[in-house]
Amino acid sequence: MADKQEKENRPARGDRGERGERGDKGDKRRKRREEEREELDERVVDIRRVAKVIKGGRRFAFRTVVVVGDNKGRIGFGIGKARAVPDSIRKANDKARARMFDIYLAKDRAGNVTVPHEVTGEYGGAVVLLKPAAPGTGVIAGGAVRAVLEAVGVRNILSKSQGSANLLNVTMATIEALRQLKSPELLAGMRSKPVREVTPVWARRGMKGEE
Repeated sequence: MADKQEKENRPARGDRGERGERGDKGDKRRKRREEEREELDERVVDIRRVAKVIKGGRRFAFRTVVVVGDNKGRIGFGIGKARAVPDSIRKANDKARARMFDIYLAKDRAGNVTVPHEVTGEYGGAVVLLKPAAPGTGVIAGGAVRAVLEAVGVRNILSKSQGSANLLNVTMATIEALRQLKSPELLAGMRSKPVREVTPVWARRGMKGEE
């Protein structure tokens, strides 16, 4: 009888102090992840059917390339494989979010966002050239290059895709080019030149010698 009364007096699992707090923390983390998922810009670059030769024949699956960015200088990419397209997109999306990194972008007071200097990225047989552009130019790019640049937050840029047209290689070459971007101060130090000389012409307003 005493044991029965003790069981009745015990607090419910959801009402226990520590476990209840852990549940609240888990809910907060879940909400925070959902908010971050909504804020990021997700772009599916390529969906391709692939085959794997096994003992009983060939097993078909889908390979998806996804690019994720916050439009403020952070970018990530992921490759997912699954028997169904939605599963492959979800896997690639999760990998892209886990691999996000920061990119240095040149910004001015008018809100122009471009790359700070000319750069070339290579991956496999793909070669991608990126050049800074003046305000009002827009994103002069197509296909995978445009998807990556818009996801990272570039608004004005000139680009040229050379070599292989494979979407996966072009995506990787664009990301490799973005990884090479450096600030004008660091670039000027590496070249032993004044910062003004390595800064785009339209961004020199207000700098010494350009009034």
